[in-house]
Amino acid sequence: MVVKKSEGALVQEWRDVLALHARTTCELDRALHGQGIGASDFEVLDVLAEGSPQDGESFRVQELAAQVHLSQSALSRLVARLEKSGLVVRGMCGEDRRGVRVKLTEAGRRRHAEARPLHRAVLKRMLDAGATET
Repeated sequence: MVVKKSEGALVQEWRDVLALHARTTCELDRALHGQGIGASDFEVLDVLAEGSPQDGESFRVQELAAQVHLSQSALSRLVARLEKSGLVVRGMCGEDRRGVRVKLTEAGRRRHAEARPLHRAVLKRMLDAGATET
């Protein structure tokens, strides 16, 4: 038997998801501030650290944008900041000269490794708390 949610319950569930996301992002920003990065910065470093399915080392900007859920222009600004900080490098795409690839530097790998435990601890705390609030 399928139980249908009321429109009000559906909207409230959506608002709860948005609230949990906002609280978690704020907590991540606070926790990662000491590492000199924010939540979005870490997401980019985290995806890059996992490696591209194509070459295991770099991502095209479009691939990265899809992974971190940022617009291409917002991601371009973020990548430029990370590059200025020495955490990533950008280069021409070998298969399409119009494309740009982004790759972690050694400094980026170190920053990611230092920030990862903080990030995961905040996620665990916030998501476990969010699960008990619903």
